[in-house]
Amino acid sequence: MSERIKKSSGNVFADLGVRNPEEALVKAQLAQAISLTIDARGLTQTQAAELLGVDQPNVSRLVRGQLAGFSIDRLFRFLNLLGSDIEIVVKGNGDEDHHAGHIKVALA
Repeated sequence: MSERIKKSSGNVFADLGVRNPEEALVKAQLAQAISLTIDARGLTQTQAAELLGVDQPNVSRLVRGQLAGFSIDRLFRFLNLLGSDIEIVVKGNGDEDHHAGHIKVALA
């Protein structure tokens, strides 16, 4: 039996052929930050929903990674409502061939 192992690109969504893999990865990372913040603050999903202005099933979907219907902008707003600051840094990537840049979320 011959198994082929392919090295990851670093983005599981790209590896799986998901449409807009960079956006999918950023949304997943932001959702993880939201979930960690909810846990760190000791909030129930109901309390988090009230704070975020959504219903509890939406919070449940969010923390389980079901992110359809959640834009990046909305996830930013949720993080702000939970007391997190968001800093966006735009920089050149040094690629002289002008390939597309990348988006990265760094949790502090």
